[in-house]
Amino acid sequence: MRKSAISALVRGGQDLLCASSSRGYSSGVKPITATLFPGDGIGPEIAESVKQIFKAAEAPIEWEEQHIGQEVDPRTNSFITRENLDSVLRNKIGLKGPMTTPIGKGFRSLNLTLRKELQLYANVRPCLSIPGYKTRYDDINLVTIRENTEGEYSGLEHEVVPGVVESLKVITKKASDRVAEFAFKYAVANGRKKVTAVHKANIMKQSDGLFIKCCQEVAEKYPAIEYEEMIVDNTCMQLVSRPTQFDVMVMPNLYGDIISDLSAGLIGGLGLTPSGNIGADGLALMEAVHGTAPDLVGKDAANPTALLLSGVMMLRHLNLTEHADRIEKATLGTIAAGKHLTKDLGGNSGTSDYTKAIIGNLK
Repeated sequence: MRKSAISALVRGGQDLLCASSSRGYSSGVKPITATLFPGDGIGPEIAESVKQIFKAAEAPIEWEEQHIGQEVDPRTNSFITRENLDSVLRNKIGLKGPMTTPIGKGFRSLNLTLRKELQLYANVRPCLSIPGYKTRYDDINLVTIRENTEGEYSGLEHEVVPGVVESLKVITKKASDRVAEFAFKYAVANGRKKVTAVHKANIMKQSDGLFIKCCQEVAEKYPAIEYEEMIVDNTCMQLVSRPTQFDVMVMPNLYGDIISDLSAGLIGGLGLTPSGNIGADGLALMEAVHGTAPDLVGKDAANPTALLLSGVMMLRHLNLTEHADRIEKATLGTIAAGKHLTKDLGGNSGTSDYTKAIIGNLK
C-alpha cells in the first residue's frame, strides 16, 4: 500500500495531464527544451542540484534558463519580463525555483504574474508520507487543487480614503467550473474516491456561494466520486486532527494557499513537497513552493528535494516515465536511508553531498 502511494507522490495527475496534452513525448525522443527559472536566494543552488541529477539520470532535457529582470517591465508591471513569459509559452513546460516579491511595493507579485499571464489555472500539490522520514502522521495521502488565477489574489486593491484600503475578491463561474472539472477529472484519472470542496460560503454567500454551486454542478457529472463540502476553518482543524479522511481537495485561491502549506506540514514541510501549475493545452510550470531562505545562501545547506520532485512531476507530464521513476526512487531511497540528509531533514550533510548520494542511488 505504502509503495503504491509513494510511487504516486510526484505523479501530480500524470494520466490526466498527459491526456490533456497534445505533445506526445516518449523516452525515445530527442531532447526537450524546458524553461528553468533558478529563482532567488537558494534557488540557483538547488537548481544546479536538479540539473546535475537530471544529467546523471540522462533525462533528455535541455534547460532554457530565464532570469527575472532587475527593473519592473512596463509590459507586465512586474519583474517578470515579457521574454520570461514567452519562453514558457514557447516551450509549454517549465520548472521554477523560489522567488521573492518585495512586500508593499507598487508592482505585481512574481508568482501572480506567472499564473495570471500564463493562465495557470490549477495548482496541484500531492502530499504523501515518505517512508523513512518520521512525522506525526505516517499515512497521509491527499492532494490539494487550488484555483490559481482569481479570488483574493486578483491583485485589485485601492485606497478608498486615507487609512482605508479596499481589496476585491473576484470569483467567476468560468474559473470555478474549470478548476472543479479539473479536480474531478484528476480524481477519476488517479483512482481517487472523494473530492472535498473547501469554502466560506456561510459568510461570503455570493462569492464562495458561486464557487460551491459550480462544484455541485460538476459533481453531478461524476456520480462515482464522493463529493462533500467543508468550511475552511473546520477543514484546518480536521487536517491536524484526522487528516486521513481527505483525498482530493479543491478550493479558491487564498484557501488553497493556506491549506496546501498546512498539508505540507503534515508530511515534513515545504522542503519535501512538489507542486505543479497547470494551464490549457498541456502548458505546465512546476515549482518549489518554499521560500528563498536567504540565510542559507552560499552555505551548501539548502535542501533541493521539493524542486527535484517538482522536476519529476515535469518528467511525468512529458511522458518521460522511466527517467522520472529512476530519479524518484533514488531520491526517496536516499531519504529513507538517512545517511546523507540536509539539516532541515535531520541530517548533517550539505546540498552537494545530498546531491551526490541521490546520483549514487540512481539505478
